[in-house]
Amino acid sequence: MQLVLQTGAHFTEQERLIKSVLRNKESFAQRGVVVPGPNSYRGLVRETLNAMRKTPASPQAREVLLDVMLDGSPADRLILSDANFFRTAGTAIQEGILYPAAAARMAHMAALFPDDEIEMYLAVRNPATFIPIIYDHAIDQSPAAFWGGRHPQDLRWSDTIADIREAAPNIAITVWCSEDTPLIWSQIIRELGGIDHHEKIVGGFDLLSTIMSKEGMERLRSYMHLHQDITEIQKRRVITAFLDKFALDDEIEEELDMPEWTDTLVDELTELYDEDMQTVERMDGVRIIAP
Repeated sequence: MQLVLQTGAHFTEQERLIKSVLRNKESFAQRGVVVPGPNSYRGLVRETLNAMRKTPASPQAREVLLDVMLDGSPADRLILSDANFFRTAGTAIQEGILYPAAAARMAHMAALFPDDEIEMYLAVRNPATFIPIIYDHAIDQSPAAFWGGRHPQDLRWSDTIADIREAAPNIAITVWCSEDTPLIWSQIIRELGGIDHHEKIVGGFDLLSTIMSKEGMERLRSYMHLHQDITEIQKRRVITAFLDKFALDDEIEEELDMPEWTDTLVDELTELYDEDMQTVERMDGVRIIAP
């Protein structure tokens, strides 16, 4: 079976994404793709992964989990989503490391489902905007616990992903930048469902409708209806043009509240983030969804 894990990161429209995927639940089921409601499995999976920090899972653990997730439905592909696969937002950065528990958690998932084809999907975001939010949610904000002697410029998504690859080399990883999500939303839904890019889905504009004015969305839908034969690349150019004109500033602008941060540091972190994504793109077993 193909087991799809949408693992966050936190604050990257994770919940909105799984809701859009769930809107396609019936059509996906006809293809053997099961999308269980998150509340039916998240607690159980977390408890199992937490327990595996001390004791290996029993041989029956996979079947117990699948019984709960599938609820009797036949499946060739199973989609699970939880921003807390790598533990909570309160521990997302510890001692200057992004998701220090990620590698061990994915190794445990590989051990739970040894004969299944596991795919991990991860949205990342610019540390310049991500760190302040995580710091605000951190369980321990002391310099030693949060930074561990490191600096904002030292945080790399590529380090976390490389650790996951080393701990669970058979898990294929797909990554995208949260900043690109409005342009690639429909592709992400299709990728999670394992369906072709030309096939119709529901919810392809769910995110756009929250960051674009009502007038803009009406015009965009009308334009897309009149130009159904445009390519995916052309569609993204159209969306970009409409966002430039109709985006809701209050929805896309972010206030950064981090002690002693300057515009210069934000620009530096953004540049380092771009370079880091180039590193991720070159990693074996990792692919990036880009506009």
